[in-house]
Amino acid sequence: MSTNSIPLGGDGAVAHFTIGDGSLTVVAGPCVIESASQTLEVAQTLMTACASLGLQLVFKASFDKANRTSLNSYRGPGLLEGLEILGEVRRRIGVAVTTDIHHPEQAGPVAEVVDLLQIPAFLCRQTDLLLAAGETGRPVNIKKGQFLAPWDMAPVVQKVRSAGARGVMLTERGSSFGHNDLVVDFRGFAHMSALGVPVCFDATHSSQRPGSAGDVTGGDRDLAPLLARAAVGAGVDAVFLEVHPNPAQARSDAATQQALEGIHVTLRQLARLHAVSRSVVDA
Repeated sequence: MSTNSIPLGGDGAVAHFTIGDGSLTVVAGPCVIESASQTLEVAQTLMTACASLGLQLVFKASFDKANRTSLNSYRGPGLLEGLEILGEVRRRIGVAVTTDIHHPEQAGPVAEVVDLLQIPAFLCRQTDLLLAAGETGRPVNIKKGQFLAPWDMAPVVQKVRSAGARGVMLTERGSSFGHNDLVVDFRGFAHMSALGVPVCFDATHSSQRPGSAGDVTGGDRDLAPLLARAAVGAGVDAVFLEVHPNPAQARSDAATQQALEGIHVTLRQLARLHAVSRSVVDA
């Protein structure tokens, strides 16, 4: 896909690299920070796997899941502890880091620690949040709302760019399909790419069945790798995968996270497909 690229890293702790330059970037990690040791374990395993396959990695984990289905669900360690853990991951593993923000006042503190700010799908039209993210100067990854058409993201991109963001990426995470289900329209990748941004595909959340498990979100974990392979074949610049050492025991998105133990197989498939996709495009 023809895109405007996003520069990341390059400050000593993380080597400079670019999303949208023809390489495939993996955005991956556990849905929510559960502990420092687990977060570091997942980050190191992902970094080792991606490096061996020639894939770029941005590690993702949330310090607060503010949109959980149930009031009783675990949300995370909070801003201060969460940023401390993400900063440690960045320093010790040498990996670029991203996390999501839910309030404008979180943008500044988070931007001091992470390489890429993420805007949740439910909040993708919140002007104050978008402007605050852009004003940090950090690149911003915006998840397309389940309720929006791909071309409806044009004003969203403009809001963030107008505030001074160093780059914008859009992420497809499925569209509402009746009750408790999502569907992916792969034509949307081309429409969002035409806005002049790198495009990421969130395979984890696209395989969800929102609200289908009562007080938690259900989903089809086994479908995420299939959807990811299809997206890479379609030419996306990045793939988003949530990964956990024991998905069944994960404190968020237990139905759709991928097992850390087997993630190298999925990543190897994506790397091979990306090479084929690029050769076809460049032929």
